[in-house]
Amino acid sequence: MSLTDQLNDIINSLGGFGPEVWLSVAFCGLLVAELVLGRVTPLSKVRRWLVGLSVGIVLVAGVWAVLLPTRGYLFMHLLFVDNQAIFIQLVVALSAVAVLLYEAFTTSERVDGQSKLPLEWYALLIAMTLGLFLMAMSVNLLSIYLSIELVSICSYLLTALTRERKASEGGVKYLLFGAVSSAIMLYGMSLLYGMTGTLDLTADVFGAELARQDGAIATVALLLTGAGLFFKLAGVPFHVWTPDAYEAAPVPVAAFFSVGPKAAAVLVLMRIVTALPAESVFGETPANSLQTPLAVLALAGILIGNLSALRQTDAKRLLAYSTIAHAGFLLVGVVAMSQAGFEAVFFYVGTYLFISLAAFFLVDLLARSAGSDLTISNFAGLGPKQPLLSVALTVVMLALTGLPPTVGFTAKLLSFSALYDAYQQSGNSWLLALFGLGLLNALISLVYYLKIPFLLFFRPTLSAENSQQVTQIPKVAVWLSVGLVIPIVGLFLKPEVLLHWLVNW
Repeated sequence: MSLTDQLNDIINSLGGFGPEVWLSVAFCGLLVAELVLGRVTPLSKVRRWLVGLSVGIVLVAGVWAVLLPTRGYLFMHLLFVDNQAIFIQLVVALSAVAVLLYEAFTTSERVDGQSKLPLEWYALLIAMTLGLFLMAMSVNLLSIYLSIELVSICSYLLTALTRERKASEGGVKYLLFGAVSSAIMLYGMSLLYGMTGTLDLTADVFGAELARQDGAIATVALLLTGAGLFFKLAGVPFHVWTPDAYEAAPVPVAAFFSVGPKAAAVLVLMRIVTALPAESVFGETPANSLQTPLAVLALAGILIGNLSALRQTDAKRLLAYSTIAHAGFLLVGVVAMSQAGFEAVFFYVGTYLFISLAAFFLVDLLARSAGSDLTISNFAGLGPKQPLLSVALTVVMLALTGLPPTVGFTAKLLSFSALYDAYQQSGNSWLLALFGLGLLNALISLVYYLKIPFLLFFRPTLSAENSQQVTQIPKVAVWLSVGLVIPIVGLFLKPEVLLHWLVNW
């Protein structure tokens, strides 16, 4: 391609790159606004200004992405805009808006008007949103790596942003595991480049050259490349950082970690899978296909997440292990490697947005109402004192388990139905093992998911002195958190609303 053609391609690509340019400029603008307003305005007013600006920035980016008329490749096949990318960008934008509003509402009614999070967190969240937007569009190994690193750097900083020692420890552990996963991912990418001669996943030569390689070697290279994706997905074996980072991070940050990076990472993983030649994916020998190792990793994530959560005493660590298990459930649809499986993944992502955010917000509000930390035993006896929050959290826990009448049941039903269809076609025994043990783990998860509701309604308050004491909590934050529960039940009753949009959009 001549230089003139390259310049024309870059200029034409700018039409589909508007939301990302907007987020980049807004990130710089927020940094300047923080410095300027901090000198002339009281801190509480500065925070209100930055909240309003941040929410507006993310909303504009989300709406712009949805209304974007441009579809196709950008910047010489570095990025690709399609409905799947826009859907993930919408999920990221909604989760960012939700955590920004929750942090603002829980801060506004504090006596001192202060937040645990410093002012820099708004700009960092915008930068992380930008990275996730880029991840959703990346179809080139170079753009995948750069966008993942942007998300990772912002994640490290957000985890260690507060002045607590636990935050520093969690941030360092996050950073160390992130560095290892990035190095492994780069090594895998170098192997793929050496095998195919291209970094473009969508190039015909990528699949053709990969099909000529030994199946086992190609599978190893692909798994090494997936290290960075599994790290952002909190998938086994790159999951060890999750409980410490979630426990160290403030609740809004941990809630965003549980949704945004997972949504973008699973889309990139699906793009890699769909770029593979059919004979490499559905080979006659299951050991030489990518389907079997992915099934093993999905099953390991479900088992490790659920079994580790059984003995947790801190609510945030419990939810962290829950996200590890749900990363395994997200992979179930990918393992199916079919259109139905991929649609189930998108449905799972769209519903997990409400379930995960509601879980973190409601747990935090109940702990605030008791004037205690997030130790699970402190939730005892809060049910009669906070009936609305307690009932809402019970519904959310049922959704995390995958029981009706919640959309968590529908999401798991679609994923495992696609998996069983894939097993009938391929006869791969690992798919059957994932199907059976994955469903069995729904029963195991009942033990720890219903632990908090059981304490809320069937156990007295631990301290007699605090039995009648209930701390006031922000009403707007309560309604925001309870409002997230409405789609959890509504989409169970009318799942076709989201399914029809995903299939026909």
